[in-house]
Amino acid sequence: MNLNELVANVLQQQRSTPDLIADALREAILRGIFQEGQSLRQDEIATQFGVSRIPVREALRQLEAEGLVTLHLNRGAMVSVLTAAELQEICEIRSALEVTAIQLAIPNIREVDIEKAAVILEASNQATDAGALAKLNWEFHATLYATAERPRLLGMIQTLQINCDRYVRVQMAQMDYQERSQKEHYQLLDACHQRDSKIAVPLLKQHIDSAGEQLVAYLEQKAVTS
Repeated sequence: MNLNELVANVLQQQRSTPDLIADALREAILRGIFQEGQSLRQDEIATQFGVSRIPVREALRQLEAEGLVTLHLNRGAMVSVLTAAELQEICEIRSALEVTAIQLAIPNIREVDIEKAAVILEASNQATDAGALAKLNWEFHATLYATAERPRLLGMIQTLQINCDRYVRVQMAQMDYQERSQKEHYQLLDACHQRDSKIAVPLLKQHIDSAGEQLVAYLEQKAVTS
């Protein structure tokens, strides 16, 4: 999929123009169509969407808030670059927040939530595209956290997840990670089904921490070789 196809897809949706543009640019960044450090020229993007620069500017501000874009006063917008240290901090924060979410969610988790999460895992077993796998990964975790009934907490977790997503996609595609991840997902789902926080919490923490360590090592190696 290229940028033109992403633009065509989002323009079919009934949403505000800045949101549509942000959706397309976000997916382009996550798919690697726009690379780390690449300039995002507002006039070119506006032409691509057939709009003025105003909704493009609003879309870029949305992506800046998500950590995907950096806006410079004189140099315009560029795709943000995460260092290994920054990614490590994000993963550490995610670990703390997601452990809190699962602790709050488990007492309220219902059979329908377990069934929904199981369906997502089955879809993950069939998926081969790294982007699809990353999205299903988030949907699985979000389904388990939903009964925490803490929308701000889930919003913070999702923003951090978006920050990591482009690297998670590399992890899914290149690091032979999916099989281990799925095994841990099924273990976590079983612990949630049993409403057993004593098992679920350390499982989830290990799941996030080990994935984070692998991603940090990848960025460290990338920095050495680039």
